[in-house]
Amino acid sequence: MKKLFPIYVRIPVFFTLFFLAMEFFIDSGDRPAFVKYPILILVLLMFLLVLIAIELVLNATDRVIDTLLTEEQRKAKEIEENLPFTETQFYKGLMRKLTRSRKVEEEGELLLHHNYDGIQELDNVLPPWWVYLFYATIAFSFIYLVRFHVLGHDNQKAEFDKEMAEAKIQVEEYKKTAPDLMDKEKVTLLTDAESINAGKAIFQTNCIACHKADGGGAIGPNLTDKNWINGGGIKNVFNTIMEGGRAGKGMIAWKDQIKPTEIQKVASYVLSLQGTNPAGAKEPEGEIWAEEGVVTPKDTKAPTAVDTTQTK
Repeated sequence: MKKLFPIYVRIPVFFTLFFLAMEFFIDSGDRPAFVKYPILILVLLMFLLVLIAIELVLNATDRVIDTLLTEEQRKAKEIEENLPFTETQFYKGLMRKLTRSRKVEEEGELLLHHNYDGIQELDNVLPPWWVYLFYATIAFSFIYLVRFHVLGHDNQKAEFDKEMAEAKIQVEEYKKTAPDLMDKEKVTLLTDAESINAGKAIFQTNCIACHKADGGGAIGPNLTDKNWINGGGIKNVFNTIMEGGRAGKGMIAWKDQIKPTEIQKVASYVLSLQGTNPAGAKEPEGEIWAEEGVVTPKDTKAPTAVDTTQTK
């Protein structure tokens, strides 16, 4: 069968495919890989030479096979090559090219001389599809070597870390416009310096009139002792700030003026004031609060007074 695509068509096609593969596997940014990495030109030239060598070897093999054909086989081949092109003919020719299979009638020419208990072996060549796949793995390994061990591109871990960093930035950008979904059930205590400082800034803007800048208490109760009117802990403090104190008394609800995530920071800052014991602090009010699982010392003094107008 005549070749559907001659060598001067196949080589540029393979060359183009290889170029596209290089551009795909190598992230060269806004410039082509050839410009950023000149070594790729050498790689492509070497690959082109290999393809030409393969084509020359295959053509030489075809000519040798033609010389070994009998006159009858040669005439049959010429007749087949001169047949009009059909899909069936193309499929048969393609499979023959991929497998280098021989007709059953020609198997006698492939028999090896050795014989084991009447079992003989055919001297078949490796299927071209397997050979081409093997060459492809070599090309891939070379590309991998150049990309990761010569050019120093990011491996999977580095790419993952970069994508996670980008995702974190996107999440932070989303939070700026996303609805605030923080509530009493989801709130957790924040301990990082950035959050505590942000909570302190909000506290100084909105809370020092009643609680003083040091949290020692003025109109409002002392926030630095262990006594709480509406319960301690992050969930209770968060809920008190958001919903306000007792109905008709004490602190207003701040949920319409401060975002829940900002209230979380304020509540975390307030809890960070525990045990600071500022000078001139108010007497404890409410009941001693201990988180679940934390034992309260027996000698802790009971509150001396309970403010009936303020909440904490």
